[in-house]
Amino acid sequence: MIPLALTEIAQITGGEVAPGAGGVVAAGPVVIDSRAVTPGALFVALRGERADGRHFAAAAVAAGAAGVLAERPLDDPGLPAVVVDDAVAALGGLARGVLARLPQVTVVGVTGSAGKTSTKDLIAQVLERHGPTVAAKGSFNNEIGHPLTVLRADSGTRHLVLEMGARGVGHIAYLCRIAPPRIGAVLNVGSAHIGEFGGREMIAKAKGELVEALPPDGAAVLNADDPLVRAMAARTDAEVVTFGRAADADVRAVDESLDDRGRARFTLVTPQGAVPVALRLHGSHAVGNALAAAAVALRAGMAPEAIAAALSQAGPVSRWRMEVEERPDGVTIVNDAYNANPESMRAALDAVAHMARAAGGEGRAFAALGEMAELGARSVAEHEKIGQHVARSGFAGLVAVGAAAAPLLDGARQVGSWTGECVQVDDVGAAVTALSERLRPRDVVLVKGSRVAGMERVAQGLLAAAGGRGADGGADR
Repeated sequence: MIPLALTEIAQITGGEVAPGAGGVVAAGPVVIDSRAVTPGALFVALRGERADGRHFAAAAVAAGAAGVLAERPLDDPGLPAVVVDDAVAALGGLARGVLARLPQVTVVGVTGSAGKTSTKDLIAQVLERHGPTVAAKGSFNNEIGHPLTVLRADSGTRHLVLEMGARGVGHIAYLCRIAPPRIGAVLNVGSAHIGEFGGREMIAKAKGELVEALPPDGAAVLNADDPLVRAMAARTDAEVVTFGRAADADVRAVDESLDDRGRARFTLVTPQGAVPVALRLHGSHAVGNALAAAAVALRAGMAPEAIAAALSQAGPVSRWRMEVEERPDGVTIVNDAYNANPESMRAALDAVAHMARAAGGEGRAFAALGEMAELGARSVAEHEKIGQHVARSGFAGLVAVGAAAAPLLDGARQVGSWTGECVQVDDVGAAVTALSERLRPRDVVLVKGSRVAGMERVAQGLLAAAGGRGADGGADR
């Protein structure tokens, strides 16, 4: 964050400065965890479900925080603080006020039902070659993580890459008011959170709030392969740049292929020329993410050759997203356990099926899958469809973890030609045991589920069961 006196923070947020603290300057990072305080930090004392940040304000100051942004009343009125009515709203207001003092920053917003975080990471790695770039950490994409990312920008920042999530209509519009985007990328409209939204049309309405927030001299980067996204062109006065595999997309991929590890090679076709790209990321779905990143970078002023070079060197940044690691015994674990929805499930299953086929008949594909949450009334049907996809993709086995994942097995059994094995287990420990009894060298295992399923523990358990991390000391990145 740029250095700000507590009096300035109070002016921006509409708060009141504690007596005697007006001259205090916060020059360090903005944090919401008192354990993350460094000298000069501003500690924002949020009220959570299990703890109230106000109770940690004194400890934050003792650890070196210059000041505290908190709701009234404070436990200790003598602390250097700015006191507000709503700390979350004040955090957003502070971010908006700081960004207004950084006119050189180009804000890039990214949203979509699947692939937001991976695409955000790609965009950031590409734009970093064009100028100092700040990007959201992991999935910092809500009313708290979003302003915290904005507040990491300073006078040297040129690009601010923000992931924007939504639990309902109006959420993305709120995030855009905190950090008005100049470039906005919409990746897809899928089934994630469909139980909360009520239908894909409502999801499209919410995701399109990003393009509605763009200025006339900005750019809407839209997926030409998704009709609901392509239609968002009518909702903005900004320039529209399309990406995808469609023949009329402004930025597209041709001559695609996958190597034996499921990494894509393709020719990136742009209005400025065509260049080859060799991704280090796994799965054909990474191509769409790369095209979105390329379209954003082109609009930011980068040349196709520089974009292709950056994409070819980019690696995974956020954890548990298509992390591929080979155990010492030759079994490959694909940890895509951060989250799941029907679209991302199919994409990951396709990638793992390809990797197993590339083993030349020596390897088999297994899937350890947890539930896909927030699908509402469609949950059972969507899980059954994924089970059918597992069977039709030729997997040797499907392990469903938890009662909510049981319909996966019902779907797989509906494919009469499938000869694979169905296993139902109650928890992650049982999943590790079931798989360990079946795996042999050259097999490939996909581990995936929604966040609530905690499926990363299955991947970790499978790696530990064979003596820890792979022979190279880490994931294949």
